[in-house]
Amino acid sequence: MTQHNDKSRFANKIAIITGAGSGIGKATALKLANEGAHVALFDLVNDRISQTEAEINAVHPGAARAFDVDISDPARVEKAVLETVELFGGLDIVFANAGINGVSAPIEEIQVEDWQRIITTNLDGTFFTIKYALPHLKKRGGGSIVITSSINGNQRFTSFGMSAYSTSKAGQVAFSKMAALELARFKIRVNVICPGAIATNIDQSTVKTDELHQIVIPMEFPEGEQPLADGPGQPEHVANLVAFLASSESKHITGAEIVIDGAESLLR
Repeated sequence: MTQHNDKSRFANKIAIITGAGSGIGKATALKLANEGAHVALFDLVNDRISQTEAEINAVHPGAARAFDVDISDPARVEKAVLETVELFGGLDIVFANAGINGVSAPIEEIQVEDWQRIITTNLDGTFFTIKYALPHLKKRGGGSIVITSSINGNQRFTSFGMSAYSTSKAGQVAFSKMAALELARFKIRVNVICPGAIATNIDQSTVKTDELHQIVIPMEFPEGEQPLADGPGQPEHVANLVAFLASSESKHITGAEIVIDGAESLLR
C-alpha cells in the first residue's frame, strides 16, 4: 500500500471505523492514521483486528485502539463509542462500514432468523453506530459520516438470493439521505458509498443454499465485468474515497450516493 506523506489532513481528528479488521475498513484505518488521525477500530476481537491495531501503532504510537464490538448489539456499540471519546477526547469522523453478506436463498426458503441477522447487522448496525456517535459529533460542532452500502440493491439487482442483503443496502442509502438533511444544521455531513466488487473477505460471511439454482436467471457477460480494471477493485481505492469524504475537501458534499465500481453496474 502506498503511504501518503501528508500527516496534517486529519491532524487532531478522531475517527471510528466499523469492520476495521480487514478489507475496506482496514485500508481506511491505515490511511486516516497515516494522515494524522486517531482511529478507533470497531470489530469482533480476533487476530485480524489485533494485527491492524499493531500495524498502525508501530508507525504511529498510540494512534489506534481496537474495541470488541458486534454492531448488531446496541449496548456494545454505545459502550465502545463512549470509551472512544473518553480515550481520545472527542469524535470527528464515523465510517459505518461493517456488514455481512449472510445467507443467499430464495425468499420462500430463507429462514426468518437469517433474514433478521442480515438486516440487524447491516441496517440496524449502521443506525446504532450513528445514533450513539451523534452527541459527540455535535459537541465538536460538525463532522463527517460515511456509510458503506453497495451497488447491490441500488444500481444492480442480479445477485440472486440476496434479497435480505440488497434490502439492507437500499435501506442504508435512504437512511443516509434522511440523516444528511436532519444533520445539516449541525454541520454534520452524511454520505454513502456504493462499492462494486472489491477484493475483501466479505465472501467468508456468505452462505449459499442448495435451492438457489431454482431462481437464478442465466446471464452471459462480456469478458471482464469491470471495464476500468482487470479484476475487482482494491480496498485502497475505496479508502481514498472515504478519506476525501471525511476531509474538509468535501465540505459542501452531503447526501451524496457515490458509486465506486469501475463501471461494473453500467455494464450489467
